[in-house]
Amino acid sequence: MSDAVSLAQSMVTMQAAATQQALQAEMLRQNAQAEQGLADMLQQSVEQAKAMLPAGQGGLVDRSA
Repeated sequence: MSDAVSLAQSMVTMQAAATQQALQAEMLRQNAQAEQGLADMLQQSVEQAKAMLPAGQGGLVDRSA
């Protein structure tokens, strides 16, 4: 009887570990999506800022001065 209980406990533990790994993977995926969204938003902001500059501005920065 104890072998059956031990086997059942082992299976429950394995299932809990698998569930935890699945949740961690999902959290990593969501975090990566959020970071990609932020990067896209920043890139769009830079592109909009460049589009609003008059011709000839924003291309090069004179760092020698």
